[in-house]
Amino acid sequence: MVIGVRRRTYVTRAGAALAALLTAATAVVGCADDVERSAEVTLLTHDSFTLPDSVFDTFQQETGLTLKVVKSGDAGQLASTVSLTPGSPKADAVFGIDNTFASRPIEAGALEPYQSPMAADGAAEYALPDSNNELTAVDRGDVCLNVDDDWYASRGEEPPKSLRDLRDPKYASQAALLDPGTSSPGLAFLLTTIGVFPQGWQDYWTTVTAGGATVVSGWEIAYNQLFSAGEAKGDKPIVLSYASSPAATPGTSALLDSCWRQVEYVGILKGTDNLAGAQQLVDFMLSPTVQEALPSSMYVYPVQQGTPLPDGWAQRAPVPSWTVSLPPAFVAQNREAWLQEWRDAVGR
Repeated sequence: MVIGVRRRTYVTRAGAALAALLTAATAVVGCADDVERSAEVTLLTHDSFTLPDSVFDTFQQETGLTLKVVKSGDAGQLASTVSLTPGSPKADAVFGIDNTFASRPIEAGALEPYQSPMAADGAAEYALPDSNNELTAVDRGDVCLNVDDDWYASRGEEPPKSLRDLRDPKYASQAALLDPGTSSPGLAFLLTTIGVFPQGWQDYWTTVTAGGATVVSGWEIAYNQLFSAGEAKGDKPIVLSYASSPAATPGTSALLDSCWRQVEYVGILKGTDNLAGAQQLVDFMLSPTVQEALPSSMYVYPVQQGTPLPDGWAQRAPVPSWTVSLPPAFVAQNREAWLQEWRDAVGR
């Protein structure tokens, strides 16, 4: 009996020791997992996001963090994805939500407020009105119709001079435009037409689409596949893009009466497991390393003051002297109604 009791006591102590050892081992593994997670920052962004590998290397050297990039469609789809997952994010931060869609994730409570100390150098000038620093400006561009001037010259034809010219079926049938429900440049151009034709923008769209304009879901398809000066050398010499796009595509130009100023933002996703890392990423997006890389990599203008631009940009990609502007709150209040009116006008 005594031996039996001692044996049971021994087994109990051994079990306790083993359990403690396993608990400690689990804790070590858990800590290792936490360290590994905290050493990586995941950025959710749109399909057009690109920066040189050297930029990512600099981020790792300066912060000790590895940047993982996850792409999620066009900026409009990106805003919807973020808005549908408040508190349960697919990443730590998001880049590419712009001023046409910014109200969606803010109203959904999907973003963590953060005021970067570096924003005072320029980014703060593009802050969203009536917001709480949920989004920080990184770059700005101007959404405009682009024309393949070489295409017209090779045929001895005159290119359009204005967005108004698209009411002519000759030009309408040559245009690749974007769905404002799925594309942020598409929404920007819809807002442009509302600003230019406040009492008749629906008729404008009915006329243009009836004239043969092609409407696709995103910029990549329109510019790189359909545009005659794009990668695939398509058959559309008119495309919706940016005032800065001609800097990347010689022989093209922008119609500067068709422009909407677009600002892209970075934000921290509420519920991130790596808040500190996400804050470092926001700061980094405003650093000279990123700001100087943006024009050549993404053909947008940096927001930080004093950032040098590539040679020739002033001639090839001039900033429009005038752009359409509507108050963000006004856009937010009317956006869904306008989108439905647009669908009705184009028969979608």
